[in-house]
Amino acid sequence: MKDVEKTKVERQNSRKRIRRRKRMMNVYGLVVLLLVLTAGITISYTFLFNINEIRVAGQSDMYSAEEIVAASGINKGDNLLRLDCEKSEQMILDSLLYVETAKVNRDFPSSLDITVTKCIPAFNVNYGEGTLLVSKKGKILADNGFITDGLPIIYGFDPADHTPGKAAASENEHKNDAFHELISSMTAKNDNSIMTVDMSDEHAIIVNYKNGMIFKMGNWNDVEYKLNLADTVMQDETVKGKKGYLTMIGTKQCSFRTSDGPVAVPGAEEATTQPMTDEYGFPVIKSEHDPKQEEMLNDFNNNRAATEPTTAAQQWTDNSGYNDESQWSDNSYQQDNQWTDNSQWTADNSWTDQSTQWSDNSGDTANYDSNSVNQW
Repeated sequence: MKDVEKTKVERQNSRKRIRRRKRMMNVYGLVVLLLVLTAGITISYTFLFNINEIRVAGQSDMYSAEEIVAASGINKGDNLLRLDCEKSEQMILDSLLYVETAKVNRDFPSSLDITVTKCIPAFNVNYGEGTLLVSKKGKILADNGFITDGLPIIYGFDPADHTPGKAAASENEHKNDAFHELISSMTAKNDNSIMTVDMSDEHAIIVNYKNGMIFKMGNWNDVEYKLNLADTVMQDETVKGKKGYLTMIGTKQCSFRTSDGPVAVPGAEEATTQPMTDEYGFPVIKSEHDPKQEEMLNDFNNNRAATEPTTAAQQWTDNSGYNDESQWSDNSYQQDNQWTDNSQWTADNSWTDQSTQWSDNSGDTANYDSNSVNQW
């Protein structure tokens, strides 16, 4: 029995030692792995992946490859892993005025690519005392006292900084968003049909086209869609070649009118003003008359037995739909009134009214002819 108990104790001790050894082996393995990783990272950031070649591509006709590399702050021998690409890109944009975009890409194991595009003047940004020349991406190229011909003029942006090389920005956050939406959409369209943009009120932007069309865009939401919709309306056969006003109705509709009057709402009653008429139906025209002539006219009207009132000619035309052209014409406001009285006194103290005529060029003429003798 004693031998059996001793054997059991030895077996229990042996199992504990085995488990302890396994735990120690795991710890040793982890330590070795960390040492290897540390050594590998150290070697990679010091000896491996160092730059041996820098390649420059893109539109860089104003600057040499050496100038672009120098502006990036990158040198041969620098480590690719330790390189801050975004910082180098911004350094190029800040140092080289006529570089629009810069992209720095690592090419492992030992090469670096720098791709740049040149700035193209695209917009005039007027700020009252002067005009900023701005690129397609919104970079300030010059602070001029004049407007560059052939480029759209943007009013009401209120730039916060006029320094060339900086990105155009407004103190008004909403105007800043509206500005970048506008120039992005206008650049994407790649046409020169827009002459001016007034964004003094960023919620009521007005675009003036070279063909004489004025587009009331509204706010800057969906600018690209709105500009494309305006182009579609201007190319419509019923609108093409005309001058007038385009107005956004809601978010998906655009109306065309030849005048800048209020847009008619379908189903709403049109408010009209009837011309003022006298007791006989003739339009009242404000003008100065000779007192004696007025007295004679009143006497004639009092003795007149019958009258024929005139009717004002009115026309309402509303070609609504995709192109809403509305015009109100009332000819009764343009009258040419003439009163003719060929009368004479006879020897027997009588007064003869030979012919009397009232002429209203609005379309109706009432003739009054009488051969009457009035005794006095």
